[in-house]
Amino acid sequence: MAYIPRLKDEYKNRVISALKEEFGYKNVMQVPKLEKIVLSKGVGAAVSDKKLIDYAVEELTKITGQKAVPTISKKDVASFKLRKGMPIGAKVTLRGERMYEFLDRLLTSALPRVRDFSGVRATGFDGRGNYNLGVLEQIIFPEIDIDKVNKISGMDITFVTSAKTDKEAKSLLAELGLPFKKN
Repeated sequence: MAYIPRLKDEYKNRVISALKEEFGYKNVMQVPKLEKIVLSKGVGAAVSDKKLIDYAVEELTKITGQKAVPTISKKDVASFKLRKGMPIGAKVTLRGERMYEFLDRLLTSALPRVRDFSGVRATGFDGRGNYNLGVLEQIIFPEIDIDKVNKISGMDITFVTSAKTDKEAKSLLAELGLPFKKN
C-alpha cells in the first residue's frame, strides 16, 4: 500500500464533503483544492555578499525537502547597486505529496514555535483565492539548527488554491487546519 500524507487523506475524506455542504457544490470537481505552496526568501544583502544566496537556498532546501533555486533580478536598480541577472533571493515550489507534508509540518511543529502566537491573519488573501503568509524567523522550523544560522531572516509562504473567491479559500485553509485569528 502506498503512503498517503495525513492532510491529503483528510482532504479527500472530510474537507471535500464539508466544503460541498458549506457552499452547495454539485460536483466534486467544483470543490477548491490546494494546488501548490511557494516559499520565497528575498536576500537584499546578497548584492555585496554572494554567499548569502547559498545559505538561503540551503535553508529552504532543508525546510522543504526539495531543492530550492536562486531568483535572479530582472532589471538594474542603481540606488540598490543591483544589476540585471544578479541573484537576489531563493524560492521553492511544492506540489503533491511534498506540499501536504510541508503543510502538516508547518501546522503541527513550526507555527506553535512562534513566540506569542495567536493565529495567522485573515487579511493575506489576494482576491483570487490565494493566501500569503509571512514568517519572521526561519528558526521556527525544526529542520534548521539554530547554532548554524548566520543571520535570522524571514520568508514568504504563498498558498495557491483553485478557489474562485477569498471566502472559499479561507474555508478550505481553515478546514485543512490553518489557525486564523478570531476577529
